[in-house]
Amino acid sequence: MAHIVETPSPKIKKLNWVNIGWLFGSPIAAVALVTYHMLHHGFQPWAWIAFAVTWPLTAISITAGYHRLIAHRSYSANPFLKFCYLVLGAAAFEGSALEWATDHRRHHREVDTDGDPYNINQGFFYAHMGWLFWKDQRNYPIPPDLANDRLIMWQDKYFVPLAIGVGLLLPCFIGSLFGQGLAGFAYVGFMRVVFCQHSTFLINSACHYVGRQPYNLKNTARDSFLMAFFACGEGYHNFHHRFQTDYRNGFRWYHWDPAKWVIRLASYMGWAYDLKRVPYPVILKAKMQIDHVRMVERGAPVERLQVLNQRVEEAQLKWRAMKEDYRRLKANVQANSRRRLVNLKAELKVARLEFKMSCAQWVAYGKTYKAAGAYSRGLA
Repeated sequence: MAHIVETPSPKIKKLNWVNIGWLFGSPIAAVALVTYHMLHHGFQPWAWIAFAVTWPLTAISITAGYHRLIAHRSYSANPFLKFCYLVLGAAAFEGSALEWATDHRRHHREVDTDGDPYNINQGFFYAHMGWLFWKDQRNYPIPPDLANDRLIMWQDKYFVPLAIGVGLLLPCFIGSLFGQGLAGFAYVGFMRVVFCQHSTFLINSACHYVGRQPYNLKNTARDSFLMAFFACGEGYHNFHHRFQTDYRNGFRWYHWDPAKWVIRLASYMGWAYDLKRVPYPVILKAKMQIDHVRMVERGAPVERLQVLNQRVEEAQLKWRAMKEDYRRLKANVQANSRRRLVNLKAELKVARLEFKMSCAQWVAYGKTYKAAGAYSRGLA
């Protein structure tokens, strides 16, 4: 497929009145419809339960589908799972997967610059949804992997009828089967869409505005557990910008990341495969590099940091080497090697403890200089 040649952006921007009308009209419609329904039918738990079920389903289609599968190719999915993502993702009214992924790749490629579609340097509101108020009059090349994907191109072609049909009419129809068409339209239609859209928008705005930066200082992306809770795990945004090919945003088991769990479950069912993971040593090294920069800024002696850093690296290498030896020996265990296996298991526990202690020393040293930095700023 021939690529579109990029042309300079016109000096005068044109307002996108369709987007403006929708972004302001949909919350008003949601509030009005839900209020009207409650006034005439009272509080009905089933309507709220339906909303609580369909909102995460739609959000997962954006996070695990549009974002991690299509925009970043952090794993592969069979046609059935991809079709489900595309149909339910259309119901979020966030544009086709083709448009969404193309914009998002530009965001990562040109983050915090004029080429970033939702550049946080243009202001919180602009990054949140203001960028959608304007028509982008530049023609961008369609990524070849997206252009050659028949399902993605099909969804792009029929996006509008899919969004309206699945996102608004289907909830109304299902509700009408139980004599509650208005409830389906209000709760599963408009209210679900509004919540899903703004939870996504918060990643573009709040996660470039507030939070921690443990892995990357080169851009404004930040980690926020609160945003992760509202956006199905997408709040670990600093990690994501540093390791964007990882299918996880919250890489630790206890990190709130429902999209990660859905992808893992799909892999057990044979629907997802080739899950990409950044090795833990790479993640640890990135974090320690940022810690090193911050501690030096607060006055920590470089020589001492180098000693502690080397101690962590050596302990980690020793632990990983022993783990590999243990796996290899366990896989080929014989009668005469059982004692060696038991001894190696004990040594492995000691090596793991040494690694954890070396990491704890590094963390404790960092906390000391963090407190010292706060104290010195208070005196200034």
